[in-house]
Amino acid sequence: MSEQPTKAPVKKVPIHLQSAQNRVYIKKGKIVNHDSIQNGDVYIEDGKVRYVGNGQDFVVPGGVKVIDAAGKYVLPGGIDPHTHLDFNFGGTTTADDFYQGTKAAIAGGTTTILDFVIPQKGQSLLEAYDEWRVKADGKVCCDYGFHVAITWWSKSVSDEMGILCKERGVNSFKVFMAYKGLFMLNDSELFEVFERCKELGAIAQVHAENGDIIAKNVKKLLDQGITGPEGHELSRTEEVEAEAVNRACVIAHQVAAPLYITRITSKLSAETIMRARRRGINVYGETLASSIGCSLRSVKDKNKLYFITSPPIRNDPETPRALLKHLAIDDLQTTGSDNCTFNKEQKELGKNDFSKIPNGVNGVEDRMSVVWEKGVVSGLLDPQRFVAVTSTNAAKIFGIYPQKGRIAVGSDADIVIWNGQATRVISAKTHHQACDFNIFEGLQCHGVPEYVIVRGKISLEDGNLRVAEGQGQFIPTPLKPAFVYETNGVKNNHDVDDHNGLENLKLEEELTEAEDLHPRFVEPPQSVSGASQASCHTARGMVPGSRNLQQSSFSISEELDKDGPRACIRVRAPPGGRSSQLCSCTQSKVMGIGSSSRVSVNMNGPVAEFVKQTIASDKIVIFSKSYCPYCTTAKKQFEKLNKAFTCIELENRDDCNEIQDVLGQMTGARSVPRVFIDGKFIGGGDDVKRLYNNGELQRLVE
Repeated sequence: MSEQPTKAPVKKVPIHLQSAQNRVYIKKGKIVNHDSIQNGDVYIEDGKVRYVGNGQDFVVPGGVKVIDAAGKYVLPGGIDPHTHLDFNFGGTTTADDFYQGTKAAIAGGTTTILDFVIPQKGQSLLEAYDEWRVKADGKVCCDYGFHVAITWWSKSVSDEMGILCKERGVNSFKVFMAYKGLFMLNDSELFEVFERCKELGAIAQVHAENGDIIAKNVKKLLDQGITGPEGHELSRTEEVEAEAVNRACVIAHQVAAPLYITRITSKLSAETIMRARRRGINVYGETLASSIGCSLRSVKDKNKLYFITSPPIRNDPETPRALLKHLAIDDLQTTGSDNCTFNKEQKELGKNDFSKIPNGVNGVEDRMSVVWEKGVVSGLLDPQRFVAVTSTNAAKIFGIYPQKGRIAVGSDADIVIWNGQATRVISAKTHHQACDFNIFEGLQCHGVPEYVIVRGKISLEDGNLRVAEGQGQFIPTPLKPAFVYETNGVKNNHDVDDHNGLENLKLEEELTEAEDLHPRFVEPPQSVSGASQASCHTARGMVPGSRNLQQSSFSISEELDKDGPRACIRVRAPPGGRSSQLCSCTQSKVMGIGSSSRVSVNMNGPVAEFVKQTIASDKIVIFSKSYCPYCTTAKKQFEKLNKAFTCIELENRDDCNEIQDVLGQMTGARSVPRVFIDGKFIGGGDDVKRLYNNGELQRLVE
């Protein structure tokens, strides 16, 4: 049995970090968890959340740092489940070590990372683990944990997996189906690794690409004289990734092992996971900031070698939106960065042979902003689902929830105050990472972290980063995480059609263009209680073929509730009541885009009568959700005409879904906004804007 790792000397934490701030009071924020959103206050002391509420029953102690978060989101700190810091790959070492990488993570709103120990072939797993602990412990600025890669297989490896699980705080092991001759295992070895993971109560992870096919393709392309970076994706196409995803699911299912598939970069692979989950296979999918924030179509040929990673960032410009839709409907559960940075000079080692380009890109700092911009601002995700895919789901899958991934009494005080009124432009000139380029260069993101609190310490305040090497802690990950092992995302494994804990998700509605590939679930799923409850809220995402809203310029600042209703809006909340949960902005299609309702609706019931009476009660009536940018667009057109209107904000109502069912029956779509003038339905946000632009709206409201 190996001895515990010898830690590197920890640098002394400066006095200003020891004292600031041991006690913090956040007031008047919009507190967002994966399953709720509320206006309230949070009190932090000794690195833990001690109070969450409306503040009326809490007396703020003297000497406390008070942060006014009015008009801002208060989010659980981000959890990046996939980083590679201080990693030697392709004969060179990553630009970001554990100090630079975790410092950058905090700057972007991430407060916990899960990195990978990757032994050389033939190396002891325990020896490699000890080496990584020494590299990390003295440098980390935020909390961290480890996955361990299985790069070769033997009885000694199997035995050391047990030691790592029982004594070293590791609960997940990654295998590679690619990198032939370096890390790749064959199918028989995969079977045995998955079997051992199930026996230990650990989580099996895979990098899914068909390494045999890739090796053949690389040789063929180089023989044909294709040596530039374009050869990289040609050698590992979507089907090469998807085949390995399917094979991994089949092998894991044979031994009933839970499976976590890293780095889903293609539409075909995401659909493969979707079908596996529909069949009841206990599989979870991770996509990356790089794959939802970029496509290679817009990258100049001379710059493509800087974007090389595996599986590749895809050339298809529709891939980012498709992956976000799969995140929205819970086919995919997490977003990582796979932060594995190399400088331009390092990347250029393979300028004459694409197979020698060091694989990896940046992302740990920009992950949260990219997901917000591409997901929330575009309308594919809502703030609660954003929390789920950037924090909570990773915490649940790897067993550290609710210590991490939630704002609740007793949780670690890892908190981000997110300013929705701010924007930032991503650039290598201003980022905190060590690499000399950024794949998101020039991307303007709405919503930035204004404060980042790590274990109760204010580490980022108004752009000023205050961290020290060694201030982070190692977080052991427990065996048999309840969400993965006790529920398979549902109660009693397969008793209910629960969709990773998503409540009120009506999967019988249209999800994709290929209906025959997507079985319908007629009954809405039940929620799962306790630690096994998954992220239970989502915006449902846009169906393929709908309009591309990726380049939306709407600012999420418009989504925040104001101190009171604007003068020209009559906000009503008649019978139906307030709800602590935020209903989804969309159902089968994104906001403002129609979808047919497939549910049975009682058009003579009390909800239908309420809708009819509301429509008849005023000249202009809007059914809306306050965080929806397309609803904001519709309202603005009437405000510009100085016309009052009745606005029903559906997220505040318990009968939200029932009202949308009625509206779907009346208008042909359940999405919002639904706008009526003189009792007649005139359309959604884009329709209202078009009517305003051509002058027709003014005529209708006179």
